[in-house]
Amino acid sequence: MTSLPEDTMTTHTSAADQVGTTFELPTRLQAGAPLSERHPWLYPLAVKYHQTRRWIAWQRSSTPWAATRSDDPLPVKVKLHKSLLLRSLGESEMWLQHNKVTNLRLAAAEVNGILIRPGESFSFNKVVGNCTKGRGFVEGMRLSNGEARPGVGGGICQLANLLHWMFLHSALTVTERSEHSFDPFPDNGRVLPWGVGCSIVWNYVDLVVRNDTDTTFQLLVGVGDRYLEGELRADQQQSHSYKVFARNEQFLKKDDEYFRRNEIWRELIDRRTGNRDGEELVKRNCALVKYLPQDVAIIDLDEAPPPAGAPA
Repeated sequence: MTSLPEDTMTTHTSAADQVGTTFELPTRLQAGAPLSERHPWLYPLAVKYHQTRRWIAWQRSSTPWAATRSDDPLPVKVKLHKSLLLRSLGESEMWLQHNKVTNLRLAAAEVNGILIRPGESFSFNKVVGNCTKGRGFVEGMRLSNGEARPGVGGGICQLANLLHWMFLHSALTVTERSEHSFDPFPDNGRVLPWGVGCSIVWNYVDLVVRNDTDTTFQLLVGVGDRYLEGELRADQQQSHSYKVFARNEQFLKKDDEYFRRNEIWRELIDRRTGNRDGEELVKRNCALVKYLPQDVAIIDLDEAPPPAGAPA
């Protein structure tokens, strides 16, 4: 990446005062570019391999998958959320975002009304299916191999993001969720904490939740004029509500590359008394930043002092 221009408002902070002298990249970032990225002709083979493995796993699985839907909303509102359909994302082509709306309408129609009954698991890929041209999906923005590029079905990750955010505010257990290994765009009007999004790739990169409760949950989603709209409902009142938030937000610079990391936490609140019943760490995130961070403090790990006792 290029170095920061002098006229930006970004500030560099000594690593010694912020994170000490150690910074270990996640395993997925330590390995460098995957073989299929260094040799693009291998990519279709790698995809087919992973798709076949997942298909075999589905065939052998004894998991009861959520597939029943109901047009009648369940009585209890658990969580509502909506996300803006069109937004400024750096130099991204707006036509890709308009196409994304088409893809979201199709995907939302598959999810809307789905019931997640006790003992069942919900799989985004199993419910939405393969987003092909034959089913009406069009080219939208897809994040793949560290880049934003056109691809059929692009943009449905926004629906997975919305569902994941609602799941985090419920007693459902997230059993599978893969985030992007890079941060592609600056926080232009970000509403949710960074690091709660999802990556979706048919059929082997999925969002899966399991219902370990005695409650039946229902997903209601749709595309409005300006927003992707979602609601998680239940057949009985819940004992707790949840507050989800980020801690320890940091931008770091190492070897002329920029990284972003944080922690996602969840607080449990008793609905009857309003008392805080505890909190839990949901996820630690770290990603390669694909833009030039500005107007934020940056911890420069390359300027960290040597360990105590090391020769000058």
